Amino acid sequence: MTSFQSFKESQVPKIEQQLSEQILSIDAPVSLKEAMNYSLSAGGKRVRPLFLLAVLDLLKVNHSEAWTVGASIEMIHTYSLIHDDLPSMDNDDFRRGKLTNHKVYGEAIAILAGDGLLTYSFGVLARLTKVNAENKLELIHLLSKAAGAEGMVGGQVLDIESERKKVTVEELETIHINKTGALLLFSIEAGAILAEADDKTRKALSDFGFHIGLAFQIQD
Repeated sequence: MTSFQSFKESQVPKIEQQLSEQILSIDAPVSLKEAMNYSLSAGGKRVRPLFLLAVLDLLKVNHSEAWTVGASIEMIHTYSLIHDDLPSMDNDDFRRGKLTNHKVYGEAIAILAGDGLLTYSFGVLARLTKVNAENKLELIHLLSKAAGAEGMVGGQVLDIESERKKVTVEELETIHINKTGALLLFSIEAGAILAEADDKTRKALSDFGFHIGLAFQIQD
């Protein structure tokens, strides 16, 4: 496997291209598409799709729709950032050096832009043509779990409820595992699914994904 930096430099432009193509293909009001694209194209490390692509590279599998699946994950990550920045949540004015979505488009459109990215991401997976029905269903199932009440949303609730009160190490770990770790873990699991890896390999990758997700949030 090449160095991660050179791998990143070769893959990020392809991720950006896929994100741009997905937004352009949406049949929606122009103002909504602009707001969705504003945050989606605002930069970022693209860690989640890179993890997916790195798994495929590790397993020496080429999959033409890997970047499409990566784009769906990045849409969900971006929706979470738009909502996190809202006055009712973290109340941030800037994200990655730019005004946050609600500061540019207003709170209502920002909420709807996030909603649009979240829901469209599942449509992206549903329209995959090079993934068999069983694997496609598993991708959709695992992503809904990672992004929803059992994962990222649930972790965000726990984080909000833990503010201004003392939490145990175990409670803090649960927050980290769900708030950030769940989507990172899914990225790695998605690579294994696209590669049609065997059970032993999938278990090893899932264990790695669990720990890297926890470490990522602690470092962040």
